Amino acid sequence: MLRYALLPRGDLSIESLRVALINSIVARQRKERFVLRIEDTDKARIIEGKDGEGRELLEKFAIHPDQTLYQSDQLGRYQHLAVHLVEEGRAFLCLCSEEELERERQRAEAENRPYRYSGRCNGMDADELRRIREEKIPFTIRIRKPADAIRFTDLLQGEIEADPGEVDHFVILRADGTPTSDFAAAVDDMTGGISLVIDEEERLRHAPRQIHIRRALGFDEAIAYAHLPPLLDPQGKRLSETGDAGSVKRLLEEGFLPDAILNYLLLLGNETPTEIFTLPEAVEWFDLQKLSRSPARFDAERLRQINREHLRRMEDRTLSRIFGFADADVGRLAKLYLEEAATINELESRIRAIFAPKNCRGDQGETMQRLSALILAAPYFDTFDEFTAYLSEKSGLKDEALSRPIRQLMTGAEKGPDLGKIYQTIKPYITEVARCQP
Repeated sequence: MLRYALLPRGDLSIESLRVALINSIVARQRKERFVLRIEDTDKARIIEGKDGEGRELLEKFAIHPDQTLYQSDQLGRYQHLAVHLVEEGRAFLCLCSEEELERERQRAEAENRPYRYSGRCNGMDADELRRIREEKIPFTIRIRKPADAIRFTDLLQGEIEADPGEVDHFVILRADGTPTSDFAAAVDDMTGGISLVIDEEERLRHAPRQIHIRRALGFDEAIAYAHLPPLLDPQGKRLSETGDAGSVKRLLEEGFLPDAILNYLLLLGNETPTEIFTLPEAVEWFDLQKLSRSPARFDAERLRQINREHLRRMEDRTLSRIFGFADADVGRLAKLYLEEAATINELESRIRAIFAPKNCRGDQGETMQRLSALILAAPYFDTFDEFTAYLSEKSGLKDEALSRPIRQLMTGAEKGPDLGKIYQTIKPYITEVARCQP
């Protein structure tokens, strides 16, 4: 079984979508269940509604979990297991205040050394434990650091080793009774039968802690790990640190197709049979272990090129529905603009300009008004040559003197694709298109 952990603390990031996508693909390939886990126990950092928004975004990318679990629904399980570790002597109660811990962190920073918990509460005796319970003194629960180094093999990062001091005596249950992320994740992976954890490289440091937790709980089955190298922006900064620039929501709002986004994410750091493909095709050939071990650059211009190609391959009638039509001709019209446009938004601005009443003012205004009147009264012409010949005869205009105002009447712009091709797609609408604003 595989899982993706959704943290409802902000917009779904591009890197997080990549992790969810690859987990979903590998689960399909292995014919294993795929679980969406909502990590919502740290209430101070949760943003209301982001869980639902994240789930809806994943659905747009055809990421359909077999089950969705909220960690907040399982607090009793985490508390029970944390207390069990205390009873077994594998964890201990900690009375250190945040102020005390912060002073220790500052001291370590001043001495230019990594912060390690002092272990001051590690030797608490039975009488002290009894007093804590009787007086209801707030405490956290810390697991004792391992006696030996934690070693495991990551499918992408290679051999990993974390010494006991690096793992440390870390908190597994907060003073309010909620589990820390590492403890909840370790318990869920253990009880849920997770066989492979695919995650971002920045979460690699959490794996030794989670392995230590599972071992302390008596779980000896190995769980495989694969931590994906980060995505970088053009300046070499982590994409996850760029705010809105690294948001999936922003890409969709700019008019990028889900199919194009997932296509590009699966290209990054990967060798693929073709540059343009669909998700079902990717499921057939994707190989997790063939991903590059190096960070990949997220190039917005390349994404635009891929988006353009997915728009070009879209069925004409389907494309037209994006703009409020159900007409294959309008889909073909939109594709005429793919040399100069690459997103839905850019295409829509051109389609809207064509079907909107035109501004018949300025140096071409009088001519445009004359031609508009002729078009509204003209018979139907099947070809553009017949259409322009009629207008030339009735208006006395020729060459650029005719083509320039006709282009503005037909498209609302001075430049663009071949007018003959545009006419073939809009001729049923020509009397609607060639109208001047009141």
